[in-house]
Amino acid sequence: MSMEPTMVKVRVPAKVNLGLAVGPVVSGYHQIATVFQAVGLYDELVAELAEPGVCELLGDLPDGVTVGEDNLAIRAARLLMARFEPTSGVRLRLRKRIPVAGGMAGGSADAAAALLACSVLWDLDTDPDDLLMYGAQLGSDVPFALMGGAALGTDRGNRLAPALSRGHYHWVLVFGAEGGLSTPEVYRRFDELNPTPASPSVPTDLLEALTSGDPHAVAEQLFNDLQPAAISLQPKLGETLEAGRAAGALAGIVSGSGPTTAFLAASESAALDVARQLKAEGHQVVRVQAPVAGAKIIG
Repeated sequence: MSMEPTMVKVRVPAKVNLGLAVGPVVSGYHQIATVFQAVGLYDELVAELAEPGVCELLGDLPDGVTVGEDNLAIRAARLLMARFEPTSGVRLRLRKRIPVAGGMAGGSADAAAALLACSVLWDLDTDPDDLLMYGAQLGSDVPFALMGGAALGTDRGNRLAPALSRGHYHWVLVFGAEGGLSTPEVYRRFDELNPTPASPSVPTDLLEALTSGDPHAVAEQLFNDLQPAAISLQPKLGETLEAGRAAGALAGIVSGSGPTTAFLAASESAALDVARQLKAEGHQVVRVQAPVAGAKIIG
């Protein structure tokens, strides 16, 4: 048996939904068909051995991130503790860069990081498929945070198939100036706006565009069925989308349930121009490349 490390550090990316088709509720969950892309905006989580039974989260965390038992990283560690009964506890330290309630699966990313870090810290008998299974128990977006790259997600988004994605894509992300949006609240507004949605279709045109490596082709296929609901809750998102396109982006979408908006640029230099213009207008922006790998041990 290998010796347990005393500390494991994991980096985990945010995601953007390049296409998000939302259908009816089945067994309590909306059915979706979505294309995920992992982008180079990361949270970092450190897991350290602690006294038996201890499971706690520390860190200088932003507003909206709890450190209690409802935190997804804590829930991930607790799940593994219950399943494997390790002889030591864990102390988690989190450094967040992914916006809270921003539509980029930051909480799910932290759960994925905790699963990977704790499985290594405790030297558990797990493989990647096991972690994907445990991730799906925690939330629909957790498995993709483990996988990374690009993928088609169906059912609740938890059934994943890797998607072929050629080339590199340059995004400018604009964080919501009016605070986060609750995912359940956005889905409730979607239901109000779409009382009888059709079953979601796999976005084959978008998947084909990704194989081309051409950002212009991908830009033409971006869509988000939740976008009207998010804009109705935060109308300034519509203005932000217009500003991004006016600044030279090929296209812009609300990321997931929002309020982060994602603008696809033709090149790195074009992304720099878009970011400069939006920043000059007072927006909080960050440039990222995609796709990137999923949760990864970095120390």
